[in-house]
Amino acid sequence: MTTTDTPLTKVLGAKTAKALAEHLDLHTAGDLVYHFPRRYDQRGEHTDLRSLQVDEQVTVLAQVQGMSVKPMRQRRGNMLEVTIGDGSGATLTCTFFNQAWRERELRKGVWGLFAGKVTEFRGKRQLNGPAYQLLSADASKDDAAAEIEEFAGALIPVYPAAQAVPTWTIAKCVRTLLDTFEPPADPMPAEVRAKRNLVGIGTALREIHRPSSDAALYSAKHRLKWDEAFAVQLTLVQRRARAAAAPGTARPRAEAGLLVKFDAALPYELTEGQREVGEEIAADLARPHPMHRLLQGEVGSGKTLVSVRAMLQVVDAGGQAALLAPTEVLATQHFRGISAQLGALGRAGELDGDPEGTQLTLVTGSLGAKARRAALAKVADGTAGIVVGTHALLYEGVDFKDLGLVVVDEQHRFGVEQRDALRAKAARPPHVLVMTATPIPRTVAMTVYGDLETSVLSQLPRGRSPIASHVIPALDKPAYLDRAWVRIKEEVKAGHQAYVVCPRIGEGPEDEETPPKEGEPERRPPLAVTEVLPLLEHEYLKGLRIGMLHGKLPPEEKDAVMRRFAAGDLDVLVATTVIEVGVDVPNSTVMLILDADRFGVSQLHQLRGRVGRGSAPGICLLHTEAAEGSAARERLDAVASTTDGFKLSEIDLEQRREGDVLGASQSGKHSHLRLLSLLRDEKLIKEARAEASELIGDDPDLSRHPALAASVAALVDEDRAEYLEKG
Repeated sequence: MTTTDTPLTKVLGAKTAKALAEHLDLHTAGDLVYHFPRRYDQRGEHTDLRSLQVDEQVTVLAQVQGMSVKPMRQRRGNMLEVTIGDGSGATLTCTFFNQAWRERELRKGVWGLFAGKVTEFRGKRQLNGPAYQLLSADASKDDAAAEIEEFAGALIPVYPAAQAVPTWTIAKCVRTLLDTFEPPADPMPAEVRAKRNLVGIGTALREIHRPSSDAALYSAKHRLKWDEAFAVQLTLVQRRARAAAAPGTARPRAEAGLLVKFDAALPYELTEGQREVGEEIAADLARPHPMHRLLQGEVGSGKTLVSVRAMLQVVDAGGQAALLAPTEVLATQHFRGISAQLGALGRAGELDGDPEGTQLTLVTGSLGAKARRAALAKVADGTAGIVVGTHALLYEGVDFKDLGLVVVDEQHRFGVEQRDALRAKAARPPHVLVMTATPIPRTVAMTVYGDLETSVLSQLPRGRSPIASHVIPALDKPAYLDRAWVRIKEEVKAGHQAYVVCPRIGEGPEDEETPPKEGEPERRPPLAVTEVLPLLEHEYLKGLRIGMLHGKLPPEEKDAVMRRFAAGDLDVLVATTVIEVGVDVPNSTVMLILDADRFGVSQLHQLRGRVGRGSAPGICLLHTEAAEGSAARERLDAVASTTDGFKLSEIDLEQRREGDVLGASQSGKHSHLRLLSLLRDEKLIKEARAEASELIGDDPDLSRHPALAASVAALVDEDRAEYLEKG
């Protein structure tokens, strides 16, 4: 009997087990049985050779009539051509590349079933690399007929494979395993199975690999998706329940203090959304349990203002607040922006400061020794109520007197360990506010951030200008790109500024072009800042004041460039995605993104948010050489068609691997989250969430459901659980 814990060496033999372990990280029967097919092929019905149509998927019964081996002209190696016929006089050629060993199998006179897609080459019909199954020489007519029916009609699983372990080898291993496999006791509570009409785990695991019908395959997938969704939701609901019960320090709103003064001095009214979200956060901060809240909002919706008000509430209550930003450019922008917003309230102790105010301190890796010592002293003795910084805040030697609130900006730029390191600097678990300007689809918010309360700012402040976006198809209409350079000159002449964004810097091995995926055409390297800059200076934008900004510049140089651009001393900034978040220059009205198809949907939306931040309307030009009708072009057309980030996030999700969205790539551990689609399975995820909430409410530690607890541990490993907890 084989169980999920049985080593594959005992099931398949040492040689095969070693290949599965080395190339696919499969070690036990459980690993292999949960290595699900990524799709299924259904071979065409048995077809007469005389009636074959080009591009048709067929299965034919035929006899090998002859073969020849020819050297290939375009590539190294040989091509094996096998001629088959069915006795009607019609023939078909089967071609195999660099597979001379098949000569030994496909001997003249042997009969077999051959399955593949019919193509035509120089007037001859052929099958390229067909799957085949040779019939026994002594098989009876009835046996052959049964064999034909099974081969032609079966759903053929296609597995995630490796070059050394192809899909048919995996399929053979799975068949061997299933012959002796004893499924585990079903961990799903019987009442949940009955309520949600779920098949048993044993049935699901067999049918996912060897489906007896389309309906059986659907039921198997549905059950196994449920297991995945349920495991994640149980983990998240448990984390949320524990967080709600954890001891923290209440930071209630003061009746008089910095926040009241700050609000009174604001030169504009808060939007309705900012007021509502502010009340939610204020209520969370006033509780004696750590807040865990995700604040998502459109580019320019005023998230930073909301976070400043939260930080002031904590400072009023005697604590400190830290804002963690992913880059020095963004940290510096935040420091300047918050300093301007606070005014005298952020300059306590200075001649023009409010004596009842606080101090704002910047901590980055590029601080000089003297400035760093001064900044860290203010952090340690509590003089600095608000600390803005990069990952430099995480280093040893950065000590807070009483860290009460951690604000993480653009959280997707940080790893779990970095976020946790900052939280660990507090004597008691601090309140945590996670901010992102990348809109998150409901299912992602429910799955990846399901342990966080979520607030959404969808309303833009008054005075924000509309942004028009246009695709520039450089190959189809080269004149459009010429017009784009003219448009930038027109905006500069009108007193405005522009961005030109490139996908890479143009220096170092990390900037080398990734080779195209199989089946994709070769492309030129993406345009680089260092290559584009001289072309703009001497040709396309000659006469304009142009600056360059990218991540490899020394911090002081980056800061100097941004200061010049913000002051209006530069007309055009040529940059990488270092300007994606946090850069706020209201006078910038036009952005040209070169090779826009090399960026993701959310990234384009973020970049676009850098223009139209003042009173003048913004324009975003998306340059591409992608062909009309291609997936890349459709993606750009979608970005150009709407500024609704939540609509775009759905498009983005369609094009991203589910594993990336679920965070499996961050955990670095083998994960069995295989089937769940955050795009297509929203209803299932909601149902799993409801069942998980009910079950955890009744049995918080799953002590009455040990098999389910073990199943959750297998599907959501420890690192994954930590990722979900800290996200």
